[in-house]
Amino acid sequence: MCRWIAYSGTPVLLSQVLFQPKHSLVDQSLHSRMGVETTNGDGFGIGWYPQETAETAETADTADPAVLRDVGPAWNDRNLQEVAHHTRSGLFFGHIRASTGTAVQQSNCHPFRSGRWLWMHNGMISGFRRVRRDLALAVDPALYADMEGSTDSEVMFFLALTFGLADDPPGAVARMAGLVETTAESHGIPHPLQMTIAVADGVRVWAFRYSSEGRSRSLYVSTRVDALRALHPDVSFLRELSDETRLVVSEPLGDLPGAWNEVPESSYGVVQPGGGVLQRFRPEYAAAAGAHE
Repeated sequence: MCRWIAYSGTPVLLSQVLFQPKHSLVDQSLHSRMGVETTNGDGFGIGWYPQETAETAETADTADPAVLRDVGPAWNDRNLQEVAHHTRSGLFFGHIRASTGTAVQQSNCHPFRSGRWLWMHNGMISGFRRVRRDLALAVDPALYADMEGSTDSEVMFFLALTFGLADDPPGAVARMAGLVETTAESHGIPHPLQMTIAVADGVRVWAFRYSSEGRSRSLYVSTRVDALRALHPDVSFLRELSDETRLVVSEPLGDLPGAWNEVPESSYGVVQPGGGVLQRFRPEYAAAAGAHE
């Protein structure tokens, strides 16, 4: 499996989140505490929205994010260090990969990008080799040529794009999940889907936690900064962040009391200006079946 973080809030240097915390994402690439694997060394990726365009992504044509991905481990990549220490953003993703069977190659590293959208995933589709063709054939032909890798994660992304991610991210992910489960069922594969997903459009971040068996991989969201300031008035870095700054993470980046809240099973949240939203998540089977036909 993998580990990931999604940051939204006051623009900061990427290194402040990727490297500096006690249990940073780079530390997790060697010493994961909650993942299936302790080491996540099968590649890494970061995706970020330029600070000047993140504020106007809904209307700007040039709000596409930048992406850096490579097949080496995150803990000793000099390019990652160079970019992270010199790049500031208010919305960015970081991902470290532990392959579930597909090749260790750059096109299989997260996050994936399409236009203004970023997508990353921790989990798997069980029996993916058996259902890959059926799922790939459900991708919109106009999008199919843009798929570069061989992972289940990228297929999930392009199915969500096919099912209307641009207009309704929760609905598109629900239809994608429904199609994966119905397709796997037709092949006799039980409990096929395991996913924690982050997807962003340059302004908002959606985070999903779901698995077919109801035992999803770990996912946490940080507490509102104003509440943390009240709990820890002596912590100086909290004064530099806006009240709405949020982190969504596979596992906590540190042990500050009250800082981390587990995302409930079978739910999704939206981090956006003006406040977040937490909702129940359920796959949509009928809509997915209609799209597949």
